[in-house]
Amino acid sequence: MYSYIVRRLAFGAITVVGVSIVVFFVLRVLPGDPLVAIFGPEGFTKLSPEQRASYMAQLGLSDPLIVQYLRWVRDILSGSLGHSFFRSESVAEMIARRGPLTAEIAALSVVLSWLVGIPVAIVSALKPNSIGDNVSRFLSILFLAIPGFWLAMLIVLVLLFGLGYRAPLANVAFFTDPLANLQIVVGPAIVLGLGQAAYIARMARSSLLEVVREDYVRTARAKGLNNRLVIAFHALPNALLPVITLSGILLGFVLAGSIPVERAFGTPGLGYAMYTAVSERDIFVMQNLVFLYSIVFVLLNITVDLASAWLDPRIRYR
Repeated sequence: MYSYIVRRLAFGAITVVGVSIVVFFVLRVLPGDPLVAIFGPEGFTKLSPEQRASYMAQLGLSDPLIVQYLRWVRDILSGSLGHSFFRSESVAEMIARRGPLTAEIAALSVVLSWLVGIPVAIVSALKPNSIGDNVSRFLSILFLAIPGFWLAMLIVLVLLFGLGYRAPLANVAFFTDPLANLQIVVGPAIVLGLGQAAYIARMARSSLLEVVREDYVRTARAKGLNNRLVIAFHALPNALLPVITLSGILLGFVLAGSIPVERAFGTPGLGYAMYTAVSERDIFVMQNLVFLYSIVFVLLNITVDLASAWLDPRIRYR
């Protein structure tokens, strides 16, 4: 088991290094000049060649690419992630300020997806092809097809024009004001959670339909156990293993999905920061946030694999 953990961590580190190389060089070869993004087209034309060279040197963008990459790696190891082109705070300060909000949204969306997806899957699996099953499958497909940013904008418009309500736009920590913090994160969490719930409901339904046909489930029913008890204590625990794997992967995709959803709600999290950095072509913010997302995604996959091995004694890694 320990050797497996070491191997997974090694493969994860290689993946993160590969992602950092790809992200760094792709951002450097994209068309456009960072000085145009900073000063605007008109301001850029007023700069002399000497001033342009001076600004590029100050930003560290005039050195060879390999030197810039090694400097970035050094900054990552030291915890100094550089500064935004347009803001006084460093990228590390931005992550520390906005990261907890995005983490809350991700955690709430996962909890909501299980609270909605698992009961829907149980109802569908207990009575397959019934009216309830057909309705739940229709809703699952519907929420799979609806783009998250469109649903977010719809909710914002209904709350704003229908109820005259708008969530706070300022970043409020949970321990400072729990109610205001909940108002900020609940909207994005619902949108992202419903999308995950649709995946989980369909996966859990398929898994339950396979498990209920196993011999040990039929034996439990033959002993006279109530059908609900058979599902709850015999079928469901074994059917949840693939759901746990899927949920871990979906949690990683929540980071990408939070970009348009946070933008639609105006939530000041990392997703909104990524959207702003892309629109402003803020290279340092973009590359560090993508690097952070890759680390989180790799760690989630390793955690899911280890959790599966712990929950199912039949799984052994060597």
